Amino acid sequence: MRVFLIGFLILILSSCVDIWDDITIHADGSGTYKYTVNMSASKVKINSILALDSVEGKRIPKLPEIKEKIEYYRNKLEEKQGISNVKVESNYDDFIFKISCDFESVADLQDGIREIIKEEIKDKNDPALDENWLTWDGKTLTRIAPNFQSVIYKMKAEDQEKLKKGKYTSVSRFDKAIVKCDNPQARISPTKVAGLIESTTYSVGTNPSILKSTFTLSN
Repeated sequence: MRVFLIGFLILILSSCVDIWDDITIHADGSGTYKYTVNMSASKVKINSILALDSVEGKRIPKLPEIKEKIEYYRNKLEEKQGISNVKVESNYDDFIFKISCDFESVADLQDGIREIIKEEIKDKNDPALDENWLTWDGKTLTRIAPNFQSVIYKMKAEDQEKLKKGKYTSVSRFDKAIVKCDNPQARISPTKVAGLIESTTYSVGTNPSILKSTFTLSN
């Protein structure tokens, strides 16, 4: 299964990819998480990669295998405590993948995703696995982005250029008004209940602090 993840990562990181990262948090800490990966701008190249057995010694998974594994991960996430209503939409013509789920708390969401990652990676003691990419205390939400520097800097220059053309959009939604956000790049909606930060996929991958933000809500 780790071989599958490496192969699928090759498909994503050698493409112009747009990512939409969207979280809604209610006053009680429950909410909904949505994540979209859009590789439609590179579908011709992706189809050509899928026709190969391997790239630079890394096996490329076939389309039926990708479909099977995506369903496997959906089922695994559904089994995690505090997570429900897991939905996956897969468009294999344009290579657009959407996943969404409801959670009882941000801790349940983090733990569920973290447990799945731990099942798949070799180094179970990687310090990155213990990082909290979401924290919520009932009034403030702090978000960070995962660090993909080591992976991206190993890519060919031409593939890095493709990532520079992709957009990364991070959205945070609340029941109450936002009174402050410490990230100067955040744009607050006219209704004050949502914050948006945009960058390139490459910039987020090489400098995750771009998305680091703390939203403080009204009492």
